[in-house]
Amino acid sequence: MRKPEVVVLFAYNYWANRQIVAAAGELPAEKFTTPSTLTYRDLRGTLVHTLDVEKSWRLRLRGEKQEVWDTSLAYEDYPTTQELAADWQGDEEEMRAWLDELTDEELDGVVDLGPKDRFPLWCFLVHIVTHSAQQRRDAALLLETLGVTPPELEFLYYTDWLGERAMGERR
Repeated sequence: MRKPEVVVLFAYNYWANRQIVAAAGELPAEKFTTPSTLTYRDLRGTLVHTLDVEKSWRLRLRGEKQEVWDTSLAYEDYPTTQELAADWQGDEEEMRAWLDELTDEELDGVVDLGPKDRFPLWCFLVHIVTHSAQQRRDAALLLETLGVTPPELEFLYYTDWLGERAMGERR
């Protein structure tokens, strides 16, 4: 996989994250932490876990020490979606800066994280995006049970959004 495709996947990922966090922001604060019978995390826990995985994988793949990447974000640090959105924005900026530095050769290079975790870097990056998509699906289900219509998060909705944005800039 080449760098332009990886960059597009992460641009989509962050767009979709913003959509689901915005929808979660429509809920009253107490519903953000309502226990779930559908998944093993509440909505806040699902979204914080998603950010946590994106952040920890980035740190791990960049070669940070285990004590840096192997810590979990505390759910309590995110009483509302505003704190979550702010931290996600910072993490997005760090990921985009790192992706900007990578070359196609580095993306194709094998990262050895252990006997069962030996893949080209791009495979780990795709894993981050697909894990986040799975968690957003869980969040969408939770939103629906809490009375909020979840946003459309498929990739083609992202490309439609890009087209609408481009048309608005041309006017």
